[in-house]
Formats: sequence, C-alpha cells, structure tokens
Amino acid sequence: MPKFLRVGLHQSNVSGYTSKAWCVRRVGSVVLLKWGAVEVQGAGKSRKVYWTHLPQEKTIRCRTAQRAQDYTRSAIARRRSHDYEPLSGAIGVRRNSANGGAELKQALATILIVDIVGSTAKAAKLGDARWTKVMGLYYAAVRKELKTCRGKEVVTTGDGVLATFKSPAAGISCAAAIQKAVRTLGLEIRVGLHAGEYSISGGEMVGLAFHIGTRIAAKARAGEVLVSSAVKDLLAAQSQIRLSDHGSHQLKGVPARWRLYRVEG
Repeated sequence: MPKFLRVGLHQSNVSGYTSKAWCVRRVGSVVLLKWGAVEVQGAGKSRKVYWTHLPQEKTIRCRTAQRAQDYTRSAIARRRSHDYEPLSGAIGVRRNSANGGAELKQALATILIVDIVGSTAKAAKLGDARWTKVMGLYYAAVRKELKTCRGKEVVTTGDGVLATFKSPAAGISCAAAIQKAVRTLGLEIRVGLHAGEYSISGGEMVGLAFHIGTRIAAKARAGEVLVSSAVKDLLAAQSQIRLSDHGSHQLKGVPARWRLYRVEG
C-alpha cells in the first residue's frame, strides 16, 4: 500500500510534530483509501509515524481493473504535487496503557480552525520550493500567535491548524492576530470558532465539537472569522467584540441547522 506524509513546515529529520498521512491500495477493480492526522516521532531511520485518531476510510469501485489502476496513478500524482513525501514504513496505532485505556475525561474549550484560502492555486503559482518556504513561515506565524494568546495546538492538517483556548475572547483575538500576520506572506485565511465539550481518552482529543468547528470554518470566506451561537452566548459579557448575524446554516454531517455570526472589526 503506497503511503504519503504531508511535509508542510517540517522535513523528515524533525521529530515531534503533527501532520497528515494518506494511503491507497488497489485490489482488482476496487481502490481502498485511508487518510487522517498523524504524529511523527524520531528522525531518520528511527522515525515512527502514528495515527492520532482512527483514520477515515473510503472504498471506490471502478468496475474495471484498468480504471482502478488509472485512478490510483492519478491520486498518487496529486499527492506528490501537494507537498506529500512517500512513506515507506508502517503507520502505527498507539495502544492505550492499562491504566489510561479506560479513562475518559470531559473538557470544555473554544475550538479554533484556521484554513488557507486558495492554497492549491497559490502552490501551483509559486512552485514547490517557494511554497514550502511560505508554508514554513505561515506555520511559524500561526504558532507565535497561539503562544501569545495561550492557545494549544491540537493538530495540523495540510494547510489547516486546529487549536483550543480556555476562553472565546482569546480565540477571537488570536484569529485576528493570525490574519494580520499571514497577510504579510500574501495569504488569506478563513477561521471558524466553536465552543463545546470534547473527550480526552488515552491522551487523544475526540468529539463532535471539533467537526462542528471545521464545518463552520468551511462556511467562511477569505478574511472572515465565523463563530457558532455557543461562542456568541459565552461572549455576552465581552462588549468590545462585535458580532453580526450570518444566518442559519446546515453544516455538512452535523445534525440540525446552526446560526453563525461574523466577527466585525
């Protein structure tokens, strides 16, 4: 099964970062895909890659073996042109310890999702070398603002960053600071924020709140920061932050409709 690791800011000789992996396998006329966030530990020949959560999977039936082969070749070519490096070793699954495996803790946080707008077109225009450099500066700028606002990075996925904050005001302030910082790199971002509970199991963070935040970010346009009604409710006492109604939206894969608000100023 060919496997690929998203390089982003870090190269293969750097340990202790999060990224994204993608795998493909063809069985006759069927193509099996697997992808998700990973954690990289070690460097060089001792490097190990672990799924941070159970990966997503998809089965594509192509009717003929030739179509499946063509699909696989095309998919691999796209990954190689999108800053993925071939990954020869296996992607492991962390096993929970005997004491921590059954432990399930609940936590409440403001979840921030940052995503670059038009990243594919930008990468094609700049070329691999310049785009890799820009992405390095992008992640450095995001992490600087996260540290300043006391945000906690959870995972990076391609050109996106997911982080948590103890308060919605801190998350919104950080979003504005990141927007200002990355514009100097010629980049525009969209941001989504949601406040909700998530679970910590075996050291991993899981929960619907993360998915809701991601869907909210997808509704934003370039330069916009959108927040959920949960964030608005928690901001009741924060009069210096102005919000405007952005309407009711159906978030893909999320039950019911959600009212979103745009951060102004």
